[in-house]
Amino acid sequence: MRIARQTRSTWVLSAMLLAPATRAGGGDDVAALAQRIKAVSAEGAGNAAASDASRKLARLGPDSLVAVLLAMDDADPKAANWLRAAVDAIAEQAIAAERPLPTGELERFVLDRNRAGPVRRLAFEWLCRVDATAADRLVPGMIDDPAVELRRDAVARAMAQAQQLLQGDDKPAATAAYRKSLDAARDRDQVLEIAKQLESLGEKPDLTRHFGCLQRWRLIAPFDNTGKAGFAAAHPPEKEIKLDSEYDGKAVKVQWREHVTADQFGMVDLNKVIGKHMGVVAYAMAEIESPESRAVRICVGTPNAVKVWLNGKLVLTKEEYHHGASMDQYVAACQLQPGRNTLMLKICQNEQNEEWAQNWMFQARVCDLTGKGL
Repeated sequence: MRIARQTRSTWVLSAMLLAPATRAGGGDDVAALAQRIKAVSAEGAGNAAASDASRKLARLGPDSLVAVLLAMDDADPKAANWLRAAVDAIAEQAIAAERPLPTGELERFVLDRNRAGPVRRLAFEWLCRVDATAADRLVPGMIDDPAVELRRDAVARAMAQAQQLLQGDDKPAATAAYRKSLDAARDRDQVLEIAKQLESLGEKPDLTRHFGCLQRWRLIAPFDNTGKAGFAAAHPPEKEIKLDSEYDGKAVKVQWREHVTADQFGMVDLNKVIGKHMGVVAYAMAEIESPESRAVRICVGTPNAVKVWLNGKLVLTKEEYHHGASMDQYVAACQLQPGRNTLMLKICQNEQNEEWAQNWMFQARVCDLTGKGL
């Protein structure tokens, strides 16, 4: 679950802070009010009830703060946005009235690794606002936290400690500290900074392995995507995978070919590998061995329309063209089966002729639920 930090939260919070801090009337409790908020549909039905419930939640005292956080734990982004505003309003009003926040309950919530990471992060921020010792006390223990929202702070501290060792000219200790930081790091910016420092110390960190970027593929292309009809069309690779077969592609016969990209983040430039084509489809297949059944994330980056299958099951579909590309642009939560798993991507290029619309490429990685490569 992600907590939406949108402009809407700002005006919702402002309206709540203008309301008097009293208990909700009519026997309403946190669970009932939260349920009204969670009932809002994706089309916006129920917004009026959600707005009323949010205002009532905001009037509750700080003793209700953790209950609202608990309600956020399984909320969808729209409901979480309303509930976050209520949390902020309750806390702001308590601080303004010099009423204490329930720091003990907040700390226990922060340390509960079974709760959603973004909600634990919100609780942590409010705890640190009223307890100056909280960060020093809690952050070091977050170095292996499954919530990357909290782990990042611990990695930052570990990086700072490694830098101090390096400035003290203790290169062996600094190297060991940076290695430990790299093992814990999940965010790309931190990983790249740590790798840079390790390289300056003579190390060669394997970022491909760290992120779990896939480099070895079998490719087949081009198939027809004239008028963008190919995105919905089931070309032969969607019906069968026979690596020795030949098919009718777009104006040419096509066969599977092996390709290994040298890019450390797994980027495959199809214009270079297949050739420059417009209005076409490419399929890419990779095999993943797993010793056991395990939950993973398949992360894909591409400026093209894309579909992704794992073991024949469609797990991701995005029909957008030329909107930029980044690692982890699209993420699908999946389950690997024991043994061999087959991952297949469908990468569709349209017929735009602008210079910025010529890219036909993709990258993919497989990682655990914290973002560490398998």
